[in-house]
Amino acid sequence: MHSKKAKRPIYKKKRYVIPMVLLLILLMIRLYLPTYIKNYVNEVLADIPGYYGEVEHIDISLFRGAYVINGLYLNKVDANTQVPFLNFPKADISVEWKSVFNGKIVAEIVMSNPEIIYVFEDQQSTPEDGLPEVDDWTKALTDLVPLEINHFEIHNGKLAFVQLSADPNVDLSINKLELTADNLRNVVEKERILPSPIQATGVSFGGGNINLNGNINLLKDIPDMDLAFSLEKANATALNDFTNYYAGIDFESGTVELFSEIAIADGYLKGYMKPLLTNSKLIGKEDGFLETLWEGLVGFFKFALKNQKNNTLATQIPLEGDLNNVEAGVWSTFGGVFKNAWIKAFKGETNDTIGYEDAIEGADDMTRKEKRAAKKEAKKEAKQSE
Repeated sequence: MHSKKAKRPIYKKKRYVIPMVLLLILLMIRLYLPTYIKNYVNEVLADIPGYYGEVEHIDISLFRGAYVINGLYLNKVDANTQVPFLNFPKADISVEWKSVFNGKIVAEIVMSNPEIIYVFEDQQSTPEDGLPEVDDWTKALTDLVPLEINHFEIHNGKLAFVQLSADPNVDLSINKLELTADNLRNVVEKERILPSPIQATGVSFGGGNINLNGNINLLKDIPDMDLAFSLEKANATALNDFTNYYAGIDFESGTVELFSEIAIADGYLKGYMKPLLTNSKLIGKEDGFLETLWEGLVGFFKFALKNQKNNTLATQIPLEGDLNNVEAGVWSTFGGVFKNAWIKAFKGETNDTIGYEDAIEGADDMTRKEKRAAKKEAKKEAKQSE
């Protein structure tokens, strides 16, 4: 009578042992991966000259092909304040799956509540390690996002300029920033000159409304673009800390607006900035004698140069030339002031007079034939966008 053969425990069978070991290894890698990436990100931040930064923690989503950077901040090494220059509570970096079906593996970034706060005093010094150049920032971004970025979003962002040496402190900011930029790597619409649409909205100092829209091409060393910007209905009194510190004047009332169009083609820029000041009053009841005297003098010239029919002070500042030497024409600026005062008031809107084809005309590196072809294509794209 033969005795029954004893059964081997399941953990001793090779066909089970190997998968279990592999599963255990993968589990350990998955558990350690956030720590590894966190350390890697911190090393990247430490390599930026003159700055230090850190990340709180990293979340990994292998299913989405994504990782989320939580609590990233960056500041100057010799900053006098503890206000981070960059503060990114959450940055979701993932594969843009819709582009995979177009034959491209690219990334998309969605940032929630990011803040960029430029503290004037912190940014004026030069640390021993020097200041980062464009290549340093580019390398850091490439290390953090190894894939090319095709889609970028910002939700509830903030941009601020702060000067603590002013009394009271200057604090000008843009809040509730919403920005979307798509097709940055030209995955679709490959034949278009400006393939990447961009648009942004926000709330400025004094409750003004900010709008930016247009198209860009980031695939060139100097990006081509055709953009329109507007700042509307900002309360002028919100500028008082800034204007009092730099010009010795403040507003009791009034509205500040700014309209601009900019086009760049092959490194040649053409555009304008059009600031407007409406229904403004400079002299406050509590002002001292000397301050009142100065504001009265400024107010006199402002009165002489504004359009009396709609109580608007405005000018149009032209911008044109090489990007390395962009200058606003001084005489054209004064001419614009007098044009508004004695001929007609500028409209409170962008003129819609600057387009990509205007910048093409000034590009030196293009032949006449190339310019004609580019302008023709630009006009065609403009009609398609309408």
